[in-house]
Amino acid sequence: MRTLSLPLALTARISPVVVLAAAGWALTSGPATTPAAEKESAPPSAEESPSGAATAAVSKQYAAAPAPCSSIGAATIKSLVPGAKTAGKEIPSTDAALRRTCSWNALKGYDYRWLDVSFEITASEAAAAESYKENVSEKSGGGSVPGVGDAGYSVVNLTTENKQQTREGVVMIRASNALVTVTYNGSDFESKKAPSTDEINKGAIKAAREAVAALESGRKA
Repeated sequence: MRTLSLPLALTARISPVVVLAAAGWALTSGPATTPAAEKESAPPSAEESPSGAATAAVSKQYAAAPAPCSSIGAATIKSLVPGAKTAGKEIPSTDAALRRTCSWNALKGYDYRWLDVSFEITASEAAAAESYKENVSEKSGGGSVPGVGDAGYSVVNLTTENKQQTREGVVMIRASNALVTVTYNGSDFESKKAPSTDEINKGAIKAAREAVAALESGRKA
């Protein structure tokens, strides 16, 4: 029976906490600040009108991160990460109310798959938009993901270490003041090849759609 030796890049991913630290998952947002009190004597401006108030409320739609391990359906986990426990494993966070991540990974035969789903709740829609813009600028070569949240971006990259290929897809979605990030990768340790770009990209986008739907509806998968 063959003894499989995981490449260093994949071995490192077995430790989610180390991965997040190494990847610099610097989550910069903090709790929302308390708005200044309105002056009673001042007449209402256009922004202070009922329609303006509604717009302000929408700009910070989410107050807490949802449970990430229940954001993806069991059928999707079985499809994307064969052999993985569908319950997933939540990674410890310094502030679980604002930032939560769940991981699934498994080696079935010679095929290895890894899936991460992360939620970050920022102080405002503007803060989320700025963070999203910065994250996208660091991941060149991808394309937009329409129809999910307020903005979406997907990129897939191939790496090779010790002749072993690994292909990884990252999907980033902004929905109001929330950021959703999905990371999905895979390798074949027998052929030394990686799954196709199409497989990884479609898998990551599928997971991202479910994660955003769970965020928006509060659904427990």
